[in-house]
Amino acid sequence: MPKRALITGITGQDGSYLAELLLAKGYEVHGLIRRASTFNTSRIEHLYQDPHDPQARLFLHYGDLVDAARLATLLHEVAPDEVYNLAAQSHVRVSFEEPEHTGDTTGMGAMRLLEAVRVMGLDCRFYQASSSEMFGASPPPQSEQTPFYPPSPYGAAKVYAYWVTRNYREAYGMFAVNGILFNHESPRRGETFVTRKITRAVARIKAGAQNQLYLGNLDAVRDWGYAPEYVEGMWRMLQADEPDDYVLATGQGVTVREFLVAAFEHAGLDWQKHVKFDDRYLRPTEVDALIGDASKARQQLGWTAGVMPGELARIMVDADVEAMDHEGRPWIDAARHPAWQSHGGAS
Repeated sequence: MPKRALITGITGQDGSYLAELLLAKGYEVHGLIRRASTFNTSRIEHLYQDPHDPQARLFLHYGDLVDAARLATLLHEVAPDEVYNLAAQSHVRVSFEEPEHTGDTTGMGAMRLLEAVRVMGLDCRFYQASSSEMFGASPPPQSEQTPFYPPSPYGAAKVYAYWVTRNYREAYGMFAVNGILFNHESPRRGETFVTRKITRAVARIKAGAQNQLYLGNLDAVRDWGYAPEYVEGMWRMLQADEPDDYVLATGQGVTVREFLVAAFEHAGLDWQKHVKFDDRYLRPTEVDALIGDASKARQQLGWTAGVMPGELARIMVDADVEAMDHEGRPWIDAARHPAWQSHGGAS
């Protein structure tokens, strides 16, 4: 029997790459998606498998981290060997505008999922997607020993999820780990996140479809890595002999300005002709510098980041330039994509 994994947030950047990785390793993969008026499955449509096919190994289920009863039911149906909790309201700026929603999904959602695993008595391994935003104003480099100083409702919610994961590990003997991932990006990054906002604008400016790009703080320093490498680190954490918490990062910090310069120069553009400051994109509290120390992951998991920020900018620009040639491509037809199909029947 193949290993069985449940991924919350499977339609997001990390979820889609993790699903690819696990399918390639022979897993049966189950993903939790929220019911909505429109399909939000574009990142995983290339992985589509007819759930009625006896050979199918990817199944999508409707559910939400705010619905504890549904989580318990789904865990009972799927009986996963591994659970990856990647779902969250993950945009830091939005968390200031929707703090209650952010706390309910990003913080309490993790607790509901852990409690469902405990109550159901499942023998499974649990991964919690923690974040470098938990460190906030603590000076870099930040490691597993660095004190948390969350600068936003999102960061505070992630700190709660981190500690409740450790609490369930220590109180109930669960194999529960925290992956404290620093910023990791890709061509699948949401268009409202600054790296993708930059590379998509570069592609549109180069194509003549846009002229100006409005940004906030260009001096913020971030440690940007490549998402496909980071999901492999998540998987390695759940293969370890003992549960523990790990930082994943490149160890290299660059400013937003340096990233956008690399992106514009790769496309042969002068960023100063197109980038304008807009204070609407400033956070109420800013994080000056996040640079991770992933020594523990390197020593204990054998994990290292290969793609550095400059190369990442080029990868993302090339993908967005290519995507400009395919704009308007329709999503997979809903009639042949019954995303609500659960394992063993409709849910």
